[in-house]
Amino acid sequence: MVTTQPLRSTTPEIEVIEEPKPFTLEDFMLHPPERTEWIDGELVEKAGMTYRHGRVQARLARHWGNYDEAQQLGGEVVTETACRTLKQGRCPDVAYVTPELATKYEESNKSSQVFPLIAEIASPDDSAEMLFAKAIEYLESGCEEVWLVFPEARLIMVKTQEQAWQLFTPGQTIRTQKLLQGFEIAIATLFD
Repeated sequence: MVTTQPLRSTTPEIEVIEEPKPFTLEDFMLHPPERTEWIDGELVEKAGMTYRHGRVQARLARHWGNYDEAQQLGGEVVTETACRTLKQGRCPDVAYVTPELATKYEESNKSSQVFPLIAEIASPDDSAEMLFAKAIEYLESGCEEVWLVFPEARLIMVKTQEQAWQLFTPGQTIRTQKLLQGFEIAIATLFD
């Protein structure tokens, strides 16, 4: 009787390690992971959002949306929705989308450009320098108006492509400068 034994390889096994495919800006725009932005080629988690941050974000989104509906403008207000700047993939805290862009985005199911009106709400972990740099990035990418909202300091700074920074403090009323024409709200309404 002949017995056979399994053949043994005399060559060492070669382990193939595949490099992970880089997560591109295009990947981010198609499938943005929740609470992240695509910055300098890397996914960066948006962290440090507090109750106060969320409350101000929700209030501003609600007031912009209510105004749009009351005026029958046909736009949309979105939160934490990916948009593409000239450099990065961002997810602004609150953004207003004109009716024309809303239709375009609805048809393609993605926002391929920066929103025209954006608000960023400062978290305790955010540096002022980073927020101002982000606002300038938005404006350089075609955004028409940016609001930087500071819940802890209870103030809002607004900039358009044409105007210098304007500061609004408690006791004042803030108005949109370019979009949602006629919208105004008492600063205290967002913070109290």
